[in-house]
Amino acid sequence: EEEEEEEEPDPENPENGSLPRFLPRFNFTLKDLTRFVDFNIKGRDVIVFLHIQKTGGTTFGRHLVKNIRLEQPCTCKAGQKKCTCHRPGKKETWLFSRFSTGWSCGLHADWTELTNCVPAIMEKKDCPRNHSHTRNFYYITMLRDPVSRYLSEWKHVQRGATWKTSLHMCDGRSPTPDELPTCYPGDDWSGVSLREFMDCSYNLANNRQVRMLADLSLVGCYNLTFMNESERNAILLQSAKNNLKNMAFFGLTEFQRKTQFLFERTFNLQFISPFTQFNITRASNVDISQGARLRIEALNFLDVQLYDYARDLFQQRYRRTKQLEHQRQRRRRRRERRLQRQHRRAHRWPQEDGGGGGAATDGTVTEDYNSQVVRW
Repeated sequence: EEEEEEEEPDPENPENGSLPRFLPRFNFTLKDLTRFVDFNIKGRDVIVFLHIQKTGGTTFGRHLVKNIRLEQPCTCKAGQKKCTCHRPGKKETWLFSRFSTGWSCGLHADWTELTNCVPAIMEKKDCPRNHSHTRNFYYITMLRDPVSRYLSEWKHVQRGATWKTSLHMCDGRSPTPDELPTCYPGDDWSGVSLREFMDCSYNLANNRQVRMLADLSLVGCYNLTFMNESERNAILLQSAKNNLKNMAFFGLTEFQRKTQFLFERTFNLQFISPFTQFNITRASNVDISQGARLRIEALNFLDVQLYDYARDLFQQRYRRTKQLEHQRQRRRRRRERRLQRQHRRAHRWPQEDGGGGGAATDGTVTEDYNSQVVRW
């Protein structure tokens, strides 16, 4: 009988009662669900981390530089934000991220900025002798439940944080003040109430995940007069979905262990320490009314749709990857049992048959036939 390998309990498994059972709602191809990257860390391949604000990207970024088991680990010096992540035996980086290369394409650069900037930056950093080899850029990101992410950004801004040095480059230029007005007159927006935060119609917190994952050049960048709003929104959402689906990997803040599992299987890299799920965050400590929650969902209606899509794709990828892993394990166990049986027969039959000629053949046939009968 085939013995099923017992699976360790998954704290994030919807079947443990904490979440409703996952039922797929979107149709994805096997190509969409199967993500195995032949990442050549010794060659010229680069992982590019697109870090969206308040999605747990700082924690994930630290995992990338401090927690991956590598032949040549990143070197991180105390007191320095950036680590050196070189390829084995080379002075070239394999990781483009805040904690390795810094904000080389601008503070919290988005998909539009990174895809237009990273290749040129990496060419400058690399040794000229390697330019004959092809280079693959593997884009990765983290997403978060839109309401939690929005509340987290509000609390961050309320404490005095700004991202006003972000470039927002698109089609070769930054937006004009008319295209991208600020929500506050002074240096920052510290002390802002949730109502004030929500009332600013050009607050970049609104639908941030869609905007940072879409190709903004498709909609005239930050020029809102380029096309009507509904057409712009539809194009942005579809572009964000396509770019997310085509990335090498994305994780979800709400599913840390599954994020770790999928990253490890996608890139064939292992983390040293397991990811931990922090359920107590600044956003989770915010007590808001149902009316405020509904308003945040309305302000982030594109992000809500993207996150539904992303969570579905993420769960289907996780399930597909687990299935493939179980199939490989079953095949390996079958192979091992077959070899064990062959080994036992090879050692048992010569003793039973006494080394005789024809008798050995009869004995083998009878023994094998009887064992088959028992098995049937």
